[in-house]
Amino acid sequence: MKDGIGIFLWKLSVALYLIANGVLGLSKWSGGDFMTIFNRLGFKGDLLNILVLAASVVALVAGIAILLEMFNIKLSFLDTLIFIIAIIWAAYVIVNIITWVTGGFDNFWYELQRLAVHIMVLASLLIASKRLG
Repeated sequence: MKDGIGIFLWKLSVALYLIANGVLGLSKWSGGDFMTIFNRLGFKGDLLNILVLAASVVALVAGIAILLEMFNIKLSFLDTLIFIIAIIWAAYVIVNIITWVTGGFDNFWYELQRLAVHIMVLASLLIASKRLG
């Protein structure tokens, strides 16, 4: 492990977050953040379910790939997966900001906290992506 402990923990947290969202998205009872993201982006019905499942698989594979790369097992497709998830997250952040600015949220501090978390996730994805970081 040539990176410092901070980089190691950051990569671990991104990997675990993606794996957890992938598993939650594949479960029938939750959908994880992807259900929320695609709902807020206006998708409904079967298309919503297909998008949630597809994004969940991408997130799960990306999370596992990040863990593998932490132990020097390189996967050529990892950057593409992270790029796809970053685009989804960027769209979600933009929709949240527009909704927030137009007065669509009831609890300012709660929504500010959620927005900040999603911006941190987006920033982590952008840093992790060789294409965007």
